[in-house]
Amino acid sequence: MNTQVLTVSSKGQISLPIEMRRKMSIETGDKLVAYANGDTIILKTISVPSVEDCKAAWAEAQTWAASVGYKEEDINDIIKDYRKKKREQA
Repeated sequence: MNTQVLTVSSKGQISLPIEMRRKMSIETGDKLVAYANGDTIILKTISVPSVEDCKAAWAEAQTWAASVGYKEEDINDIIKDYRKKKREQA
């Protein structure tokens, strides 16, 4: 594991050392998500889906919904049922 000591700026910012960015292929504009648990912070690179990826996922979801007989007017009832089940599990 590559360990580096980072310093937090007065604006609450940190800089990732260039060696770490290169090793992880992190480039300007890339997105990271921060997970915090107790006194531990974990950074993970994430990719934001493209418009094309979203359209493809939407088309796949529509195809699946049609294959099981769901119609657009069923959506609100499906969401209500799901939320009710989640509350009952809690």
